[in-house]
Amino acid sequence: MANKNSWFSGSVIYQIYPRSFYDTNNDGVGDLRGITQKLDYLAGSDGSLGVDAIWLSPFYESPMVDFGYDVADHCAIDPVFGTMADFSELIEKAHERGIRVILDFIPNHVSDQHEWFREARTSKSSPKRDWFVWRDPKNDGTPPSNWLSVFGGSAWEFDATSKQYYLHTFLKQQPDLNWDNPKVRGAMQDIMKFWLDKGADGFRVDSVCWLSKNAELQDDPTNHDFDPRTNSSYDSLDHIYSRDGTKLYPYLSELASVLDKYEDRVIVVEANPNLNKDKGYYLSFYNNVRPHVMAPFNFAVLNMPWDAKSVKHYIDAFQKGLSSDNNPIYVLSNHDKPRIVTRLGGNAARTAAVLLLTLPGSPFVYYGDEIGMENGVVIGSSALDPISGRETYTEAGRDPERTPMQWSDSANAGFSSVAPWLPIGKKYLQDNVLSEEDDESSMLSLYKRLISLRRGCEAIHHGRYVPFDVPEKDIFGFKRIVNDETIVVLLNFVAESRNVRIDGDILLSTCSNTSAGVLAPNEAQIIKLREM
Repeated sequence: MANKNSWFSGSVIYQIYPRSFYDTNNDGVGDLRGITQKLDYLAGSDGSLGVDAIWLSPFYESPMVDFGYDVADHCAIDPVFGTMADFSELIEKAHERGIRVILDFIPNHVSDQHEWFREARTSKSSPKRDWFVWRDPKNDGTPPSNWLSVFGGSAWEFDATSKQYYLHTFLKQQPDLNWDNPKVRGAMQDIMKFWLDKGADGFRVDSVCWLSKNAELQDDPTNHDFDPRTNSSYDSLDHIYSRDGTKLYPYLSELASVLDKYEDRVIVVEANPNLNKDKGYYLSFYNNVRPHVMAPFNFAVLNMPWDAKSVKHYIDAFQKGLSSDNNPIYVLSNHDKPRIVTRLGGNAARTAAVLLLTLPGSPFVYYGDEIGMENGVVIGSSALDPISGRETYTEAGRDPERTPMQWSDSANAGFSSVAPWLPIGKKYLQDNVLSEEDDESSMLSLYKRLISLRRGCEAIHHGRYVPFDVPEKDIFGFKRIVNDETIVVLLNFVAESRNVRIDGDILLSTCSNTSAGVLAPNEAQIIKLREM
């Protein structure tokens, strides 16, 4: 990954939530064939978006309690998404267009319907018993420790048959695997090999910080930074024992070693620091794992306030901590967080697009962000997310950011010929691919221009990041430099004009009536400095 000649370095990756991308068999749910049919939209033809790779959220066999993140068979495709032949066709057609394919990989837990867990719960003497984390109750019958589920309540579920508790960091239907068991780690590596042999170009690895836990199951201490008004009960504890254990990096290095026998494959890991405790958390992955094939998502900018000072302070410091061989991975939106337009507003979302696609490394773009999709309106019985209404989650949970892709202004936004699994967004008549393709002022046109500029400009693609101080407090600026070429990126974070004089040529602006020396409200400019 760190090799500047690697396909991943500087690439733009497009996240697809398969259930919501395109439905070809008229059941209201997106499928693998739907992704294949839309590959030309993504890359490989005139007018394509121009991405380099796609990341597919889970399509494995699952009871869908957590919509695929509860895997029942890691090496089978759930019929709702299609067949293995469909997957093979997708890989073939994607590679023909120069599109790499990254798969979701969920190693921390499985479905309670997985054959491993079904066997494990039959008896304390089951050969698979130690593949999961089981413990006796305390003397008073309560759980073995105070560990909490991310989704609320205790992380322990009592099994009446064996009179023991099993651990589940997420839903009770998602029992945690025991990663201290080498057989579990071996099985996970075999699953990776299965998909790599079928042509996958890498993995996004889910929830890695829970792979290593304290073996003594010590109680997590109270988190004194906890604010019940803004945080869920999970954040009431400082999770120093239930996650980020001492074996985390060795276990991740073992996973990374699987890729040694394959050419030019990558791993991106999902990890979040404990509440308000970043302080080099993401940098530690680069320093302790194998950065030539593995790197972490950086969610810091996604989670912080949208103001120039905060964003500049963080990115400048983070970039300074990276070595020249490290490939940062920024993300501003995904299937678990509100969409950019909903969070920031339409004009600021355009500025955010410029930020994401001009920073170093490999940016990830969430499907629909490129057309300015907003969170959908999901209420009442339409809400399907199992965590909807829990604690700080809204009544609709994560469903609003997972609504179907808006392809056109026709019925069901061109996603399906029948009613889709989640409601179509309210603004689909204006925010859709068909309406925006020929509109030079549209969000889609902006993304296309940004991705094209990124590919054609070596300074943006691979140049080093250099901090750039701007006198105006609401402007975040930075430079990308390679050889004699210097690009300056200026981002106005407020809805007021700001004066910033730069001696150069404007390559791209988020405003149609831009002018040198002035940033319009929420405008972003990409400027090439004139050679002296």
